[in-house]
Formats: sequence, structure tokens, C-alpha cells
Amino acid sequence: MTPAPDALPLRDIHLPAAVGWWPPAPGWWGLTVLCLLLILTILIWNKVRRRGRLKKQCLTLLRQLTERFKHKGDEQQLIADLSILLRRVAISAYPRQKVAALTGNEWLRFLDKTLTDDGTGKVFSEGAGRVLLEAPYNPDCRVDCDALTGLIRQWISRNTDSRRR
Repeated sequence: MTPAPDALPLRDIHLPAAVGWWPPAPGWWGLTVLCLLLILTILIWNKVRRRGRLKKQCLTLLRQLTERFKHKGDEQQLIADLSILLRRVAISAYPRQKVAALTGNEWLRFLDKTLTDDGTGKVFSEGAGRVLLEAPYNPDCRVDCDALTGLIRQWISRNTDSRRR
């Protein structure tokens, strides 16, 4: 004998509780990590590319200045242009507050310090770079233009190198 369907002790169908939004599934964690890595990669790539572009533009400008000097032979103009170029590169490569106010021997010491790893070189303050301070005020100052442009090329290459920063 089978009991009547109304007499069976059955309960109504109960649905499980709704799935909460926290913690996210492992796939969402992975997607978040991939997005962060992509953003970080783009930022680093842009910085490297911008540094490389700065170096290329500065070295091109230096080459143009030396070519103009070869045609015109005006040492005073070359020194003024090289000094402006150095200042512009330094302000682009270093914080403005650190570089913009430097003048005279402090400026040359900064150039010396940023030229070598140990910062002990004195090629600007006591060597060929000293002419950057003396030549604008002394038209009879002897200038070794090749040594000066080589020194500035070395400083630009070192301080705009993308791997260095």
C-alpha cells in the first residue's frame, strides 16, 4: 500500500544562497595582475623611449652646433650655444629645482659629479669644461673646441642614457 501524496513528509524546493561578489574567482585575480603588469610595462617602455629620444635629439643638436662652428668659426657663439644645450639637457634629465639655480663653479661641479659614477672627476671644473665659465667674459680665452664638444657629447650620452635611470 502506498501512502497518499499528501501524507508524505516532503518539503518545498529550497534554492542555494546567492553567490557573493567577494572574494572574486581566481580568474579575476589573474586578470587584475595582468592588467597591472601591462600598465607597468607601458609606463617603463614610454620612459625608456622618451629617454632615447632625448639623447638622440641632443646629440643631433650638438652635431649641428659643431657643423655651424666649422663653417663660421665663431668660438664665442659655439661656447654660448654649448652652454645653453648643456643647461637644457640637465633640466630635462634632472629635477628642475636641483639644476636651474646652479651657476658658476657649482654648475661645473654638478657637471663633474654627474659625468662619472663616483663623482670625483674634475674635467669641467679644472679641465676642458672650465672654458664654459671663462670664455663668455674673456674673448682671448683659448678654446679646444674638439675636446669641449667631445666632453659635452660624453656628458649628454651618460646623462640621457635610458638604462641609467
